[in-house]
Order: sequence, then C-alpha cells, then structure tokens
Amino acid sequence: MTTLITVLKSGGRYDATWVERLARGVHRHAPAFDRILCLTDLPLAVSGVERVPLMHDWPAWWAKMEAFRPGLAEGTTLLCDLDTVFTGPADALAEPGLAAMEDFFHRGRVSSALLRWHGDELAGLYATFAAEPARWMAAGACGPVPNAVHGDQVVIDHLLRRDGPSPDFIQRIHPGLLDFYDPRRAEHGPVVIFIGAAKPDTAAGPVHAAWAGA
Repeated sequence: MTTLITVLKSGGRYDATWVERLARGVHRHAPAFDRILCLTDLPLAVSGVERVPLMHDWPAWWAKMEAFRPGLAEGTTLLCDLDTVFTGPADALAEPGLAAMEDFFHRGRVSSALLRWHGDELAGLYATFAAEPARWMAAGACGPVPNAVHGDQVVIDHLLRRDGPSPDFIQRIHPGLLDFYDPRRAEHGPVVIFIGAAKPDTAAGPVHAAWAGA
C-alpha cells in the first residue's frame, strides 16, 4: 500500500480547492499511490481523498508534524505539500526507500515539502515533538541553523540529524524529477516545487494551467 499524505490547517491561504487540485495531479501523473490522505481540521469532502482529523491544534506549518503519527499508513508513505504541481509522470515518488527533498537554499538539509518513509519509520518525530511542542516551536530550539525561518522542517532536519535515520535526497535518487518554479520560463516538471513567495495560484502559463486543471 502506497500513501500520499498532505496537511490542510485552517486559517491560512489554503482551502479544499488546493487539496482537490493536488489530488487531481496525483491521480493523473502518480497513479502508483493507492491512497491520498489529508490531515485537516476542516470538514473536507474531496473525491478520492480520505479525510483524517488533526488531533492537535498546532498552528500553521507545525500541523505537518502530525503526518508522522503512528498507524496512519502502511508501506511507502509520502508527505507532500499542498502547493506541489504535477505536470508529468511522477510514479518515482511512490518507490520505496527513505528519502527527502534537499532544501533549495541550504544544501545537505532536509525539506519537508517532500518526505518519504515506510510505515511508522518516522513515528519518533511525532513522539518527540508531541511530548514538548512549545519547546520545539520556539525559535532557537534546534541551535544555530542557516534557515531564516524556524519551522517544521528545521525541527525535522535537526531530529533526523540527532536521532536518525538519515534520508537520501530525492534529487540524487531521481535526477530530473523535481523542478523548482521559475517565472522566467514556461515549461516545468514533472514535479513542480514552489519556494519563497511563488505559489501555483499566482503562477503563469502551463504550470498554472496544470494546477487549475485547464
């Protein structure tokens, strides 16, 4: 069983539309995923997506730490950000093996935009965070890091460095699979990643069309 997990926390710019558009892209371009789960505190009803209630009221991106809750999925599991756009074949993301996207700005560090594991392999991340969420959400909790923003991926990277296991990077395993959005060119893919202020709803050309289902 292969599972893609995404997280929708209320109060931000994302809503059910983003879940529906991500799911459409996965079904079209990554059919190797048997299930799509959305962890959310909203009354979500999207075809082809299983709604799983969030258990904690962790704010903003910290809600993504619930993706590592034990028992959510069996087999290969991929955490995928809602602003990911699929424009071409992406079944490679469903292949087994611990892997993460390498941070675009900080080489050698894990990004939580795409993170793959097996079963409860990373349940320790949830257990550690849930035991002391206020501690881990506090800036500086992970010591000196290059990231300007203290968020979930800073904590994930820190805990994996401290406790293991150590993931390989998707860019190395699957060269050419990930493509970082650049407004200066039209064609992107097959898996388009957005960084900084850029988002699919403000993108142009074929990327926006793929996201909007045009």
